[in-house]
Amino acid sequence: MSRATNEQIWKWLDAVPDPEIPVISVVDLGIVRGVAWDADTLEVSVTPTYSGCPATSVIAMDIETALMDRGVEHVRIKTQIAPAWTTDWLSEKGRAKLEDYGISPPNEAGGPEQCPRCKSKEVERISQFGSTPCKAQWRCTDCLEPFDYFKCI
Repeated sequence: MSRATNEQIWKWLDAVPDPEIPVISVVDLGIVRGVAWDADTLEVSVTPTYSGCPATSVIAMDIETALMDRGVEHVRIKTQIAPAWTTDWLSEKGRAKLEDYGISPPNEAGGPEQCPRCKSKEVERISQFGSTPCKAQWRCTDCLEPFDYFKCI
């Protein structure tokens, strides 16, 4: 197989889901920071969402598997901790996918703009802690449905 272009590699990586929020890809999450060939080895730089993220090793394995399944024989995952990941790195496509899935995307104001289900702006925080460390639990006071809010980092 001829060597894949960086454009093709980015397309392949855009199909690798985040293990904690499978509706969004690792590319849309903004944690894939770069791809580069070093001789016959493809190096993929990944910045975890935070230093203690339990999904980091699973993400590395999923990226490596996806690339090897497409014929890339040698893959090296480089963990890049600086600069630190920020929710600003989420793509617009990723933000829309989160909301369609029922997770309110991050908002600089520090809370959801609206309920991802009924779009009401009448929401209240239930808990600063959600199903994963990067999410908080909120509820809509109109439709009464609870939902996750992806915290701003």
